[in-house]
This record gives sequence, C-alpha cells and structure tokens, in this order.
Amino acid sequence: MAGKDDDRRIFEEAMRGVRPLRTPARAPRRRPPAPPRARFSRAEREAVLRESLAPPPAALDIQPGDSLQHRQPGVPETALRRLRRGDFRIDGEIDLHGLNVLQAEEALREFLLAAITSGRQALRIVHGKGLRSGPRGPVLREAVLGLLRRTGRVLAYTSAAARDGGTGATLVLLRAGRLK
Repeated sequence: MAGKDDDRRIFEEAMRGVRPLRTPARAPRRRPPAPPRARFSRAEREAVLRESLAPPPAALDIQPGDSLQHRQPGVPETALRRLRRGDFRIDGEIDLHGLNVLQAEEALREFLLAAITSGRQALRIVHGKGLRSGPRGPVLREAVLGLLRRTGRVLAYTSAAARDGGTGATLVLLRAGRLK
C-alpha cells in the first residue's frame, strides 16, 4: 500500500515540467440589457390618445329601416354574407333599449371588451330601429355603428336578418383569439 508520501511523490513527478496557463484577459462587463418594451401596446395607447383628441367623426346619415353593412379591408365578402345568413353561432348579445347614447356606448364598450377577452367571435347588438327618435334618426344605432368602426377587433358587421331583429339589431364578427 502506498502512503500519502508516495501519492505526493507520484503527483509531483507527473507534474514536472508543467506550467500554469496564462489567464486570458476578461471581457469588459456589459450592462444588462434594457427590459423589453411592448411596442404594440405603446402604439395602441398612442392611437387611443390620438382618437380621443380628434374631432368626432361625421355623423352617419342613417334612416330608420336602412340596412347597413361594413367589413374591414381584407375581409372577404363571403364572411359578411355568412354573418348576415346566420352561419356563425352568436356567442353573446346585448340589448341597449332604454339607454341614452352615453349609457349605451359605455355598456357596449364593456360588452365588447368582455367578448374580446373571452375569445367570442360573433355578437348581436340590439339597439332598436330608431322609429321613436324623431328627426334625429336612429341615434343609438348611429352610436353603435360609430363605436364598431373605431374598434380594431371588429372585422365586419351587418344589420341582422328579419328573423334576428332586422335593422333593429347588428351582427358583429370579431377577430378570433383572446386579448393577451
């Protein structure tokens, strides 16, 4: 059995002529990277601010009984036809009857936000035909359509078919997917 002295001697013999490596120069310490910035949320906030400061859009010339439809660029005409025919299952509905314009807009904003965050795709908004609005025309419907045009997640909307409320209701198609 070899003792500790033998182990040491063997090690020293094995290390004879060995020289320590030169320590390479260390790279200068870098600052940690800046935290990532959410460019798109910042752009969305700026767009909301611009929109809130812009003058209100010109009033739509809507008469009671007018059937309306709108689709964003790039949305196929067939999607609008399918929406009107009822090919999409309605995921949510809100009835704005009896509300004034400010109440209706607030209720609709909350409804749209809830629908978008929960991933709903097809909605029905009941606003009435505006038959009792007098010379002002269908004020709730005009407010609803104005808000829908300004909501980026709205791909298309159309007046409902007669069986679903006709021109007193609007069917809305939202971009699929949940808000993150």
